[in-house]
Amino acid sequence: MAENTQDKGSQREEEKKDRGRDLYEWVQALVCSVLAVVVLFTFVIRLIGVDGHSMVPTLQDGDRLLVLNSMFYHDYRYGDIVVLRKNTFMEEPIVKRVIATAGQSVDIDFDSGTVYVDGEVLREDYINELTFLAEGTSFPLTVPDGSIFVMGDNRNHSTDSRDINLGTVDIRYVIGKAVLLAYPGPNEATKKRDFHRIGVIV
Repeated sequence: MAENTQDKGSQREEEKKDRGRDLYEWVQALVCSVLAVVVLFTFVIRLIGVDGHSMVPTLQDGDRLLVLNSMFYHDYRYGDIVVLRKNTFMEEPIVKRVIATAGQSVDIDFDSGTVYVDGEVLREDYINELTFLAEGTSFPLTVPDGSIFVMGDNRNHSTDSRDINLGTVDIRYVIGKAVLLAYPGPNEATKKRDFHRIGVIV
C-alpha cells in the first residue's frame, strides 16, 4: 500500500515537471516569435500608410502598404511603387511610381499629355488621366546615376519629380518598395473599403 502511494506521488511529480517543461517551451516559442516579428518589421519590411490621392486609381488615401526595406531592395525598375522621404521637400513619406532610372531620358509633352522615356511613348494603363500639369522641372532630362524619376498615377493631382523642388530622386531617399496592399483605404468616390484589393500591387 505504501509503495502504491509512493508510485502515485512520483507520477504526480513527473506530470508537474512535464507541464512545467511544456509551459517553458511554449513561452520560449512565443518570445522567439515576437522577437522575429519585431526584427522583421524593424529591418526588413514596414507598414506604411498612403496619405492623399496622388496614386489614384492604383492606391487610395488610407491604404496600408507592406514596404520592403531599401536595404534589401535597391534595384529599382520602371513601374515599381516606392515610398520615399526627402525632408527638404516634404516631411512625411510620399508614395510614387518609378518612371525612369539612372541613364534614361525623360520627356513630357504637356499639350498631348504624353510621357516619353528614351524616346518611346510610355503605355500607362495605370494612370487616372494624361499628364498635362507641369511643375517647373525642365524637359527633356537625363536621370543621373544613383537616382530615379517618379510620378504619381493621378497625374494632375500629384506633386512629384515634375516639381523642381523634388526633381530626380537620389535612391538614398527611398525607404523601400511597396510589395503588398495589406489593408485598403476607403474608395475616393464610394467611401467604402474594397477588401478584394488586398494583395500584390500593380
